[in-house]
Amino acid sequence: MVDDVKGHILVAASTIEKGSKKDYGGNCGSAVEVGTRIAERAKAKGIETVHFDRNGKKYHGRIAALAEAAREAGLSF
Repeated sequence: MVDDVKGHILVAASTIEKGSKKDYGGNCGSAVEVGTRIAERAKAKGIETVHFDRNGKKYHGRIAALAEAAREAGLSF
């Protein structure tokens, strides 16, 4: 998550960080894990509402899986 006004990274999550489940690879399972983790970290910093920028990508597959997991974990966008 990025604050576009200040140009600061607020929260980040990745499948290559320590403690990540490595058996997912680059699929929807990984996207769900990242979406859940980023929502938890955002909520811990007091961020509850965000703007989801797909950067022109279609809303399906991994993009949709990440967004739905973040919503289920409590983020609003």
